[in-house]
Amino acid sequence: MTELVQVYVCYAHAKQEWIRPMQVKPGTTIGEAIEQSGVLQDFPEINLATQPVGIYAKKKTLDTVLRERDRIEIYRPLVADPKDSRRKRAAKKEAAATGGAG
Repeated sequence: MTELVQVYVCYAHAKQEWIRPMQVKPGTTIGEAIEQSGVLQDFPEINLATQPVGIYAKKKTLDTVLRERDRIEIYRPLVADPKDSRRKRAAKKEAAATGGAG
């Protein structure tokens, strides 16, 4: 009998966190585990063609083979561009320091 591999499929929705521990066959890919987990049925807005996935915050492809205790993460689209947000904060801070209306 083949030993199964323990993995976790995770998705952080805006209102809740979804985590499913699973045991999969050796050689299972990220895409296969996501399909088997049921997350796509619980969150039909997930689009694996456009949303990146990863393991422990490192982006991976859907055909990546899983290893014991991998935490598969499905990433949501960013609400704001982090670079734009940083520029706006810096401009606001500079305006406050110089007494400008910013």
